[in-house]
Amino acid sequence: MKKYRYLFGLILMLSISGLHTTTAQSQQSIKKEIAAFNLDGTTIPTDPNVKIGKLSNGLTYYIRNNGKPENKVELRLVVNAGSILEDEDQLGLAHFMEHMNFNGTKNFKKNELVDYLQSIGVKFGAHLNAYTSFDETVYILPIPSDDPEKLEKGFQIIEDWAHNALLTDEEIDNERGVVLEEYRLGKGANERMLQKYLPKIMYGSKYAKRLPIGTKENLENFEYESLRRFYKDWYRPDLMAVIAVGDVDVAVLEEKIKSHFGKIPAAKNPKPRVSHEVKNHEETLIAIETDKEASFAQVQVLFKDLGVPEKVKTEEDYRKQMVQGLFSQMINNRLSELTESENPPFVFGSTYHGGTWARSKEAYQSMAMSAPDGQLKALTALLEENERVKKYGFKQGEFERAKKSMLARIDKAYKDRDKMESSRIVGRYVSNFLSGRPIPSMDWTHKFYNEQIPTIKLEEVNKLINQYIRDTNTVIVLTGPEKEDTPKITEAQVLDVLKSVKTKDLQPYEDKAVGNSLISTLPPAGKITNKTTNDAIGVTTLTLSNGAKVIYKKTDFKNDEVLFSAFSYGGSSLYSDEDYKAIGFASGGLAEAGVNGLSKIDIRKMMSGKIARVSPYIGSYREGFNGSATPKDLETLFQMTHLYFTKLNKDEKAYNSFITKQKGFLTNMMKSPQFYFQFEMGKFMNGKNPRYRGFPTPEMMDASDYDLAYENT
Repeated sequence: MKKYRYLFGLILMLSISGLHTTTAQSQQSIKKEIAAFNLDGTTIPTDPNVKIGKLSNGLTYYIRNNGKPENKVELRLVVNAGSILEDEDQLGLAHFMEHMNFNGTKNFKKNELVDYLQSIGVKFGAHLNAYTSFDETVYILPIPSDDPEKLEKGFQIIEDWAHNALLTDEEIDNERGVVLEEYRLGKGANERMLQKYLPKIMYGSKYAKRLPIGTKENLENFEYESLRRFYKDWYRPDLMAVIAVGDVDVAVLEEKIKSHFGKIPAAKNPKPRVSHEVKNHEETLIAIETDKEASFAQVQVLFKDLGVPEKVKTEEDYRKQMVQGLFSQMINNRLSELTESENPPFVFGSTYHGGTWARSKEAYQSMAMSAPDGQLKALTALLEENERVKKYGFKQGEFERAKKSMLARIDKAYKDRDKMESSRIVGRYVSNFLSGRPIPSMDWTHKFYNEQIPTIKLEEVNKLINQYIRDTNTVIVLTGPEKEDTPKITEAQVLDVLKSVKTKDLQPYEDKAVGNSLISTLPPAGKITNKTTNDAIGVTTLTLSNGAKVIYKKTDFKNDEVLFSAFSYGGSSLYSDEDYKAIGFASGGLAEAGVNGLSKIDIRKMMSGKIARVSPYIGSYREGFNGSATPKDLETLFQMTHLYFTKLNKDEKAYNSFITKQKGFLTNMMKSPQFYFQFEMGKFMNGKNPRYRGFPTPEMMDASDYDLAYENT
């Protein structure tokens, strides 16, 4: 193989972050917070970096000083009210109200609000935004913080959203057309199928009848007072939180919140904000929905919890979440291994325990994306893997790897704790207000994980499957393209799969042992033949004895991350016109074979506890690698890169698995009108250009040449 064909001129670009860390907490505060864990019902401590308060009118606020990025503050107005609270004459009006807050308030008439924000660099959609769901409405406003006037106006805007919307007859009528167009654009295949299967997932509840977009009839004809009533009933201080996180002193932010929101009167005789129940059911509910424009064939299996979610309040609750996380990691690793088999049962699969469409109902959920004619096969594989865990549990080896990976991730997050951007932090506070999700500091979390992960036993994790899976309260959903030449799957077929899996003689999962090193004997080292520096931009360039150049720069963007890029010029431009497509479509599957006699599964197991990734690519005019690692795992990243150069495996089975998954994905995509339009337009615009690849078809993937690609890479 011509492994070094494009080596000369190779450039490696490293963005190396330092290892120093800082924190705003005092040492005394940290010591108090992370005292010994005895798990005797102790409440999870709230991060002392965030100030949480409540005004006399009931409004809650969260404030935190954070300097990433500089000169910017993230503001959120969170309203604990969504479409589930709509009356029959208000269908779609929770979402409509969100629109109206951008169309005229007391202090910003008509389009003045958006015009002003765009004038100071806050773009509508990219920065300024909002969303409405079943249970809440959240307004998103990032604002420059280095100008007191801009900061003041930012708080004035979210105050206006809270209680100063004008809601004039004229503007309501003007907005009907906008929302109706959004309704029309959303009436695609996914929405049509959702409306059919949601009543089964949200059995016996209002959720199936309260999609946030509403109904066409109501959007066209609702009375003005219906919208004003929704605003009056639900936009009130006791259902609101204001969140401010950014590069501003906490005292300044608190004063702004008190001055702008303290004057809003508390609601008199407020309507109860009830939580709507999703009823349980004995029988297994099945939904099989197809649509001519559906892009993907999917399978979902939901084992819904019988009760409402328990809030995570104590250290014991938090530990239980860690146990659940280990469970999810291990079963998802098994599903991932199935996708690496020569004839994979699905293109992608995942399993987790978490929320559904309603805040009041959680479920253990397994899902997969398959080829259009492979849904029963995918369903069988999902159910079998869950049944295998139920019968035999997980193995000690995969359990130890999962613990290593979990600790590695939390360690990286801890080291970068002072680099977290405000836009990420605010999301935690939104969840805390709406769902009571805990918000401990990273100092506490890091210590808790490191103390508790070693104490978790495999038996604890294995017990979860019996809590998750039961014969009642189960929903199975199949959605996909409608095909005239393929009979529609029946409920009887789905029930047969469910029944057969329970009686099938499944074998235990085989956890094949792997070594602990990528390279047993390191190759002889080269030499640095030249070194230059550019002080103006802080870059050092090394020339190696094999001709490669290494360019590196130390940065302080992250404390525990090295970014890596390597490339040389050439790429697919070096292929002949005759070989261009056969090689081009095959090259994406080369890395699927693994390196140095190790499969991708072997490598994934070996990488447990390490954070390093590297991905090869071949572009039109360049080939190379992209990757990242923690400083301690940089050696692993370089070893992987070396092996891609020198020890790339050749594995027909791994390549066939790649082709099967790609064909399944592309077959699905060709059912999408938008994708098909782009596909045909690309062909038309490029005429008979022999170098145009565009989007491959399943037939093109079949025509790819693995041997040719392997020998020319």
